[in-house]
Amino acid sequence: MSNLTRWNPVNEFEDLINRYNRQFGLARSNGERESRDLFRRTDWAPAVDIKETDKAYSIEAELPGMSKDDIKVTVQDGVLSIQGERRQEEETGDRKHHRVERVYGSFIRRFTLPENVDENSIDANFKDGVLSLTLTKAEPAQPKAIEVNVQ
Repeated sequence: MSNLTRWNPVNEFEDLINRYNRQFGLARSNGERESRDLFRRTDWAPAVDIKETDKAYSIEAELPGMSKDDIKVTVQDGVLSIQGERRQEEETGDRKHHRVERVYGSFIRRFTLPENVDENSIDANFKDGVLSLTLTKAEPAQPKAIEVNVQ
């Protein structure tokens, strides 16, 4: 008896969107880690929460299984970048893997900063697999009144 495979155009469209997102380093939804993939993906994007208070913005990124030495945070031209790499443990011949669902490899997340962020006062903290960034808001520049003499 032959097996029939039903064609699902939605799955093909999702695969196209996922390839586009990976090509340009864009974030993916949490549901993208499908177990139906036959090949292990080596690109991923950590989940991020962004919050705002009156005095600062806070960004928290989930980076389980990583150390602070695996992560690099930079700011350039008003863009905050978080990048790093989660490495897979070395495989040995005495273990048999029945399922590997965790994603490994390099990642980069970029965020355009609002104009009211003081780029020189960004504070970073890494604890228990969570990277916490605090971006202090700068005081808005007060408009100057210029007196014009009309003659």
